[in-house]
Amino acid sequence: MSVASTPVPRPAATRAVLRRGLRVIWGGIRQQPRPFAIAVVGAVLWAAATVGTAAAIGWLTDTVIEPAVLDRTVTAAGLWLIFGVLFLVLIVNVIGVVLRRVYATIAGFNLQASNRRDVTRQYLRLPLSWHHAHPSGQLLSNAHADIEATWQVFNPLPMAIGVIFMLLIAGTMMVFVDPFLAFIGLLVFPGLFAANLVFQRFMSPRITRAQQLRAEVAQVAHESFEAGLVVKAMGREDEETARFRTTTHELRDSLILVGRTRGTFEPVIEAIPTLGTLAVLGVGTWQVASGDLGAADVVQMAYLFSILAFPVRALGWVLAEIPRSVVGNDRVQHVLQAEGGMSYGEARASRQGEPALAELDRVTYRHPGEENPAIDELDLTVAPGATIALVGPTGSGKTTVTNLALRLVDVHGGTVSLDEVEVRELARGEIPAVATLVAQQTFMFDDTVRGNVTLGNEGNEGNEGNEGNEGKQGGEEGDHARDPSVDEFVWEALRIAQADAFVAALPEGLDTVIGERGGTLSGGQRQRIALARAVWRRPRLLVLDDATSAVDPSVEQAILAGLREASHGMSVLVVAYRMATILLADEVVYVEQGRVVDRGSHDELVRRCQGYADLVQAYAREAAERAAVERSEETPDPTAQADATSEEGER
Repeated sequence: MSVASTPVPRPAATRAVLRRGLRVIWGGIRQQPRPFAIAVVGAVLWAAATVGTAAAIGWLTDTVIEPAVLDRTVTAAGLWLIFGVLFLVLIVNVIGVVLRRVYATIAGFNLQASNRRDVTRQYLRLPLSWHHAHPSGQLLSNAHADIEATWQVFNPLPMAIGVIFMLLIAGTMMVFVDPFLAFIGLLVFPGLFAANLVFQRFMSPRITRAQQLRAEVAQVAHESFEAGLVVKAMGREDEETARFRTTTHELRDSLILVGRTRGTFEPVIEAIPTLGTLAVLGVGTWQVASGDLGAADVVQMAYLFSILAFPVRALGWVLAEIPRSVVGNDRVQHVLQAEGGMSYGEARASRQGEPALAELDRVTYRHPGEENPAIDELDLTVAPGATIALVGPTGSGKTTVTNLALRLVDVHGGTVSLDEVEVRELARGEIPAVATLVAQQTFMFDDTVRGNVTLGNEGNEGNEGNEGNEGKQGGEEGDHARDPSVDEFVWEALRIAQADAFVAALPEGLDTVIGERGGTLSGGQRQRIALARAVWRRPRLLVLDDATSAVDPSVEQAILAGLREASHGMSVLVVAYRMATILLADEVVYVEQGRVVDRGSHDELVRRCQGYADLVQAYAREAAERAAVERSEETPDPTAQADATSEEGER
């Protein structure tokens, strides 16, 4: 749907938006009562000082300026009186403006910060299945642009409230000066309100559309940046640029339409108070000429209209911001009210240093929106200290099993237990304290090697056997404040993950910043640091989802051997694709279509399970082909070498 064809809402819809916007505003006021109250006090002071300026000018005109003009004499006392009165009014005005702006800003940013914390907590609370159904760009827009749009209305709101007080005070003063002239002048304000309502009616759908397009642009941009490697590798730069151009041009056209609407209405709204001022001057001049009104009264009322012209616009600003506030709040509430969060019990996981026992009993799981189960009544036991290899064809549910074992998603049937305690009965944070997952797709932070291994937990809380290090935080400034033993455990984790050699060769060792997503490292190096991150936590259950796919087979064997020989011991569940991994396992579990087909040793499964035998033969052929390619790359072609020698002799 083009922006130009966006339908104008009916008056009932406009009133509904206004009511919803007022509810959003009231909710913000209840969250920030003190800063908002101070901002309103400042706005009232500013309003009183603004109207007081007109009253002061009228009084000074009557008592000082007009007598001086008639006497053709200006006294020093008269000048000091004018200066003193106007300076006093100015001081009150400045105090009011400062209080209004500062505390309105504080209230607005406090609301944004609080809302962002709520959204972030909700993101972390919601399960992976919910995140898979919502694009990352949209979630980023919810946490930034939508929250900002929700509370942007608090910037002009105190001023608008002050304007209401200003109109009440000014209207009362005008009636006391001259009811007829006040009636003529006050006709301006219904015109202003009507113009602002019409303005809001036209602006509402346009601002709503622009806000939605901002989220779409953020989503497309995020996808483009995240898929930069794919886009370049597939030669899709032009197509991706065209996709981004289409969305940004829609946003541009929408914003131009907003600006065009604003440009049409703003001159009209600004002209209405000027017309009122001219009407007051015309009628007032006629009354002065007839002797019914004094010149000071006309000056006072004309000045009132001239200074009210700009502040009254604040009411229009609030009305214009309300649609954006409603749209932004709706998008944020969609996140905050999302269901599917996990419930937790109060049970504690065992803290003993022995390997963990993990059990999946008749587990069933369906991916969102799918009828057929991805995991169907699967049974799996990881005995304490055992290494279990999970093997199966692509799409058989191996990764889903690892997610269920660590309760990254909840089962739809059956139970998952850790040390004979059902995982849903464990308290929040208990599973990560006992078990750790290393996925195939590793994530590196734009931090040092040390920071990526410890994740900022340099107090070494994950190393249960080292009580002397507990409580030492890595946030202390300077390397001299860091506990030296922390680095010892980091190096030990890197050694087990076969990452110590290349980390030692980095320019600054553990202090080397590896860039966003570990861009300065190879895929195998990133995987080994991710393994070291897991080992650092000293888990009692380690789950590896093809976590060594990017490292050489010899390095993989050394890593797995190091894990088995680690002094603290652990149970290991590994999704295996290589024979080296499979052969090191105590038991192999073969799965197809979410079910356990067979289990036992490698030799047993080869003899009695045809699907397993075919799969490992395919793995073996792939490994042999890869080894042949590597040997051919390392060994020069004899024919090519002879030709090169012949050419050299001829030269």
